[in-house]
Amino acid sequence: MSDWAVDRLLLRDRWIVGGSVSAITALAWLWLWREWAAMAPDMSMPGMEMPSAEMASPSDAVAYLASAFVMWFLMMVAMMLPSATPMIMLYGGLARGARDGQAIFAPTSIFAGAYLAVWGGFSALAALAQWLLVQSGAVSEINLAFGNQRVCGALLIAAGLYQATPLKRACLQNCRSPMSFLMRFWRPGWAGAARLGLTHGIYCLGCCALLMALLFVFGVMNLVWVAALALFVLAEKVLPIGPRVGVAAGVVSTLIGLVMVVGVRLLV
Repeated sequence: MSDWAVDRLLLRDRWIVGGSVSAITALAWLWLWREWAAMAPDMSMPGMEMPSAEMASPSDAVAYLASAFVMWFLMMVAMMLPSATPMIMLYGGLARGARDGQAIFAPTSIFAGAYLAVWGGFSALAALAQWLLVQSGAVSEINLAFGNQRVCGALLIAAGLYQATPLKRACLQNCRSPMSFLMRFWRPGWAGAARLGLTHGIYCLGCCALLMALLFVFGVMNLVWVAALALFVLAEKVLPIGPRVGVAAGVVSTLIGLVMVVGVRLLV
């Protein structure tokens, strides 16, 4: 196959892969906006008429957990897929070259699907944590946020300090360097695509999981904070000054957390 033909195929692939990722992200954000708008008048629990967390039967618990999982997973798709797009598109281009111009939609889909599967696992744990926290009364069933200011402050401190840890830097570096990551972990075939997607998802989870936990501070499904966190994750991963933005945000988060914790203690 000529270089001109390969270039044409790569350009077409970029449009298809980029368009697919954009469409999935847009649909996730549309669902979040619809749920947020629906809950605004009565402040009821979002998530497709989720049942109360006070379960009368095991089937009620399953229904609540299933709805909570859908809510968390679509939030993760909306928030995390944009920052993963450069990695997904670069993988598609490299996969096309490795397959000598053959179609790469299947391996690229496997790569993206494996990446999202990691966030699916996180969503399942988050849904379970939400149910347990609501059951215990630590988190409000109305806005899904901690009512204890000390707990909120402690979470902000933990998230802020984590921004400066070696683990955070290592995970962020792998997320910020798609070519380096793919060259380091590349494996051919569909199994290789799945392994790469899972590996990238794990690094991304290590980079951002604690940030996602802050939704219990701001209110899960508070669309303003969901969008703000999504923009922060995107900036941290793609901007040249991303690491410095992350450290600065960590300092601010730690200081706000300290004020919340110390302020409560001074008032008690």
